[in-house]
Amino acid sequence: MTFEEFIETARKAFGTLTEVQEEQFRRLDPLYRDWNSKINVISRKDIDGLYCHHVLHSLAIAEYVRIKMPEVYETLRTPSGDISILDIGTGGGFPGIPLAILFPGGRFTLCDSVGKKIKVTAAVAEALHLDNVATVNARAEDLPMKFDFIVSRAVTSIENFLPWTKGKYSRGILYLKGGDIAAELGLAMQKFGIPSGKVHTWKVDSWLGDPYFEGKMVVFFERK
Repeated sequence: MTFEEFIETARKAFGTLTEVQEEQFRRLDPLYRDWNSKINVISRKDIDGLYCHHVLHSLAIAEYVRIKMPEVYETLRTPSGDISILDIGTGGGFPGIPLAILFPGGRFTLCDSVGKKIKVTAAVAEALHLDNVATVNARAEDLPMKFDFIVSRAVTSIENFLPWTKGKYSRGILYLKGGDIAAELGLAMQKFGIPSGKVHTWKVDSWLGDPYFEGKMVVFFERK
């Protein structure tokens, strides 16, 4: 997917983007290519799929919020918004960096326990002048702060992931996950006593038709 194809998809989904936002999205490709040549945060076989497999995949969370939580979406799109979001296991900055570009009303903390990965994330955020992004080299469970929302992209199984979020959020978790999601969810819900009405799933390929997204989901855990 070229940048032009990506930005057309983003405009159709999210409406008008500012010149600054479009330029920030455009700069993701050269920035990640440069950093990936030094520190491998994206598979070198997949760097050409940056906009489809990584940026748009991250923005599936934004599309879910736009459809399912319009008031939250509008606040996040407004620069004066004040919603705190923790990205756990951000790696090279996904989903946090694309979401921070689209959502100036979000205050993003991008967390990863691997120092070299957070180094790349911090450098990309700085190069893009993303003032709404902070980066932290730490385990999520060691952070003392509490956030409105947690986001993450398939860092581990749901059963392993949920304990990392305990006491860390007040409104919900938006988790990008693929695989046998029904079995994973059933196990986690039983183990942690999560009511069925507090878990919602949304198929990413209902928005993005590329075969890459088949079976990939946004899973939203409401605060119990």
